[in-house]
Amino acid sequence: MAKKDGGDVTPVLLGFVAGFAAEFVMRKALTFAWTRATGEEPPTDLESPDVSLGSALGWAVVAGVGVEVARVLAVRTARKGLRRTAPEVLES
Repeated sequence: MAKKDGGDVTPVLLGFVAGFAAEFVMRKALTFAWTRATGEEPPTDLESPDVSLGSALGWAVVAGVGVEVARVLAVRTARKGLRRTAPEVLES
């Protein structure tokens, strides 16, 4: 994280961009996989009474865990790459 006294924000921005991109790609991949596996689009309104409880809970778990794992891996990989190319940026 950037220091409060005006440290470098590069690691923070890199982590944000990597996490956002990973979330976007993973959500698309999970939507595709869900549609192929169930034959239906994933539920968009999980509180709707038209969506079964099993379907709502299944999608919530799959999307939540999948997106978060992808985000964590992307941020860690991006920061590891930044540490290799510019170690002084992360130490500031």
